[in-house]
Amino acid sequence: MAKFTLQFLTAVILLFFGVLLGMQQANQGMIKMKGYNDPSFQTVFHVAKDKNGEMEAMVMGNRVSIENISEKKEKLEQMKMFNLFSELGKHLAEGVRSVIQSLLSFVGQLIE
Repeated sequence: MAKFTLQFLTAVILLFFGVLLGMQQANQGMIKMKGYNDPSFQTVFHVAKDKNGEMEAMVMGNRVSIENISEKKEKLEQMKMFNLFSELGKHLAEGVRSVIQSLLSFVGQLIE
């Protein structure tokens, strides 16, 4: 099961980067077809050094940084979103656990 999960995640990551690469190639093809560089065409994925010498990444024209990710994580933690399916799964797991526990207890008493 672990091997399958690892293979699946590897395939998903590989395909994701393939899609980004394809979008970048399509963007470059549009620029070549048009014949001039149109500023309205944004690159899909761009990594460069800024003035301070730090690496800067941009995805679909939006700057991505560690601070952005940290802010989003804090925002999600503050929202404390209620996930119905997560709660249903927790209750189902607890119910199955209690049924199995009582069943094993009953079988244990029969054996004694």
